[in-house]
Amino acid sequence: MQTHIVPVGFDYDRLIAPLVRDKLDVDRVILLEGAVGSAANVEYSRNLAAKLEQDFRNLLGAETERFVVEDVYDYDAAFEQAYGLINAELDAGRDVWANVSAMPRPVSFAFATAAHSIGVERSADRDRIHTYYTVPEKYLETELAEELRRQTDLLDDLGTEIDDDRIGERVASARDLLAEFDERGTTIGAKAVEGSHILEIPVASFSNVKPFEELILFKLGEDGPFESVSELAHALARELSEEYTDSFRSKVIYNVDRLGPSDKGYIEQDSQGKSHRTKLSRIGELWVRSHADDATATEE
Repeated sequence: MQTHIVPVGFDYDRLIAPLVRDKLDVDRVILLEGAVGSAANVEYSRNLAAKLEQDFRNLLGAETERFVVEDVYDYDAAFEQAYGLINAELDAGRDVWANVSAMPRPVSFAFATAAHSIGVERSADRDRIHTYYTVPEKYLETELAEELRRQTDLLDDLGTEIDDDRIGERVASARDLLAEFDERGTTIGAKAVEGSHILEIPVASFSNVKPFEELILFKLGEDGPFESVSELAHALARELSEEYTDSFRSKVIYNVDRLGPSDKGYIEQDSQGKSHRTKLSRIGELWVRSHADDATATEE
């Protein structure tokens, strides 16, 4: 049983053609459509998703379900969504194939990183988790630009024969657009997201997390950062109703070190004199966010 998770951007062929041409057995398809950007972009993506939904059913006989990605530039939310979807499909006994060819990069990278993280956590299921990319045969942007040049030249010629101000306006508008395309490429500017123009893509850990390490991560997620490892150890001792001893403190220090940048990478530390300010790294934050239900279940 195979489930293909397909984020829908502005592509059609790359999302369905490889499955049809390679005659893959596809039992279930999860289509993810974006809900951000201009109204025209959102509508275009929805129309593609509807066409893909129909064709996956008709051409491959696959059960198809559609989900909305509320913000295609919110990497953390996309990671959490990917983590939940992939785990749910694995739990249902289906292999998972995530197509990362389309949709904005934050979503594609989030799904690839989530798949990798789950492969680390569920080593027995590692061979059931796949991410893949399809290379397009050609890109249409340059062909569209060249066709627009030809149409613009034609309109310019017709403008000398037809007295209509709209022709001149359209020619000027098209030439401005082509000039921007020639100078800037297919995109313009750098948009700030949450106050920054850089969306960091964290690197997944290559190690699983043990039970006591989980407690440390959840505590950092709930009350961190802590100004020192000793402060973190005191907080953990209170939460676990354990006596704060040198042995317990050493246990926390050892596990924090294992979770740190030189090992698993879930924790960052800043040296402040003899103390080390301890907090979650980006991948640590994602781990806590994607395992929030586990923490709730443990508390109950």
